[in-house]
Amino acid sequence: MANVRRLTAADLPRLRQFWIDHWGGEIVVAHGEIFRPEQMDGLVAEDEGEWIAVAAFVCSGPECEVVSLDSLRPGEGIGSMLLGRVIEAARAAEAKRVVVTTTNDNLEALGFYQRRGFELTALRRGALEETRRLKPGIPQTGRGGIPLRDELLLELALPDGGR
Repeated sequence: MANVRRLTAADLPRLRQFWIDHWGGEIVVAHGEIFRPEQMDGLVAEDEGEWIAVAAFVCSGPECEVVSLDSLRPGEGIGSMLLGRVIEAARAAEAKRVVVTTTNDNLEALGFYQRRGFELTALRRGALEETRRLKPGIPQTGRGGIPLRDELLLELALPDGGR
């Protein structure tokens, strides 16, 4: 069984390396904004000290944004568990919604979030061209050979401001 805990300042170098390994750089870019590990709140699921899943998020005002959610053991419910904990953190921060941005090629993420109550709220056509200016290593082609060009915003409303 995985142990879940909050990320600490001591985890920042490891989060940075995790992002390099899984996101192709030490930053994540969404909707034209650069996210850095030191700006993140987050959760990590560990198995005997090995990171098996990480959720990085930022809660500010009425919104809690999931910046990255990665499970190295898909199908075991670990990603769902971490997302549930992020939603709890959003409620504690009295956020009105939890949002996540993904790319048009990430069909797994689209299904994952929609199965958990998130709704598609926006399409940012051509957004990856701007993103590539901030993070040049992003490829032109994504998962399954799909041209990587758009961002999709999904949102989970939290009734009563998260309370």
